[in-house]
Amino acid sequence: NGLIDMMNWGIIGFGRMGKQYFDCFHQKNSKLKLVCISSKTKKNLPKNMNIEFFQSYSDLISSNLVDAIYISTLNNTHKNLVIEAINNDKKILCEKPLGLNYEEVKELDIKLKNKKNLLNEAIAYRAHPQTRELLKILKDKEFGRIKAIDSNFGFKVRKIKKDSRLFNKEVGGGSILDLGCYPISFFSLFSNNKEMKIIKSQHNMCETNVDIDGEISLKINDEIDAHGTVSLRDNLNNFCKIYCENAQITLSEPWLPQKKTFIEVETKSRYYKKIVSTNKSVYEHQIEASTDFFSDKNPNLKLLIGIEQSLEISKIIDFWIKNNN
Repeated sequence: NGLIDMMNWGIIGFGRMGKQYFDCFHQKNSKLKLVCISSKTKKNLPKNMNIEFFQSYSDLISSNLVDAIYISTLNNTHKNLVIEAINNDKKILCEKPLGLNYEEVKELDIKLKNKKNLLNEAIAYRAHPQTRELLKILKDKEFGRIKAIDSNFGFKVRKIKKDSRLFNKEVGGGSILDLGCYPISFFSLFSNNKEMKIIKSQHNMCETNVDIDGEISLKINDEIDAHGTVSLRDNLNNFCKIYCENAQITLSEPWLPQKKTFIEVETKSRYYKKIVSTNKSVYEHQIEASTDFFSDKNPNLKLLIGIEQSLEISKIIDFWIKNNN
C-alpha cells in the first residue's frame, strides 16, 4: 500500500502510561497524530475536542479513523487486545509484557505470521539515542571483548496491597513480569541472535502469592556472564554496568533516560562521560521509531522490540517466574 505519510494513532487505556504517551502528541509532528482515546473511565480525560472518545475498546480498534494503536491496559488484557487489533489490520505498540507467559506470546507470534512490521512491544529505552550511542562506544577495539554485564531495576513499594496491579496475580503482577523485561532486553542487545542460556534463577514470594524480587544469571553467546536483579521491595541503583577486558562502561539512567543523560567510560588510563542530548522524551522516541517501523520507512530498527525479541524475552521471564534454583 506504499508509504503512509501520516499515521493516525489511538490510545487504549488512559492510566499513567496512557497519559505519558498522550503528551507525546503535543508537538507538531508531520508523521503522527492522535485521533482517538478509549478508556473505561472518563476521569482525567483531555478536554480536547479534536480527539474522538470511545467508551469501548473494540469500537476504537475497529474504527476507520485509526492506523495504529498504543495499548496500555492491565497486563492480563494485552494478548486479547493485540489479537483483536491484528484481526483489524492495525499497527500495534503494546505496553510490556505482551502476554502473561510464553504461551500467550507464542499465540501472538502465530497470529502475526506473514504480517510484516505490525507490532512493537513498548520497552521505550531501546528507542532512546543513549542505547544507540552505547553500542557505538562498544565498537572501540581498545576496550576488548565484553566479559560481564550487571543490570538491575527495582523500587520500594511501601505497602503491599492485594488489589494493586503490581501484587495481583490475576492481572499479571509480580516483579519479574513487570520489571524483568528491562534487564533481559538489555542482555539481548548483545546476544548475536544466539539463545541466551539460563544458568540459575531465583525469586522470593510475598503474601499475595507473586514474586516480590528475583535474580537471574545467564550466559550470552557462550562468553558473557550476565546478572539481572529486579525488586518491588528495595530501591536498587537501577543501572547497567558492562565489564570489558580493558574498560568498564556504566549507564546510570538506562531505563528512563532523560533528555540529557550520559554514559561513563573508564579504562586504566582515562575516564570520560559521553553526554547524550535530545529534545524528545523517551516515549516520544518510542512512538516515532514505531511509526517509522510501521510505515516501512525504517524497517531495520533493530533496537525496537518486535515479536521475535518478545518471544525470546518472555521465554526467559517465564522460566524465571516458574523456577527457583
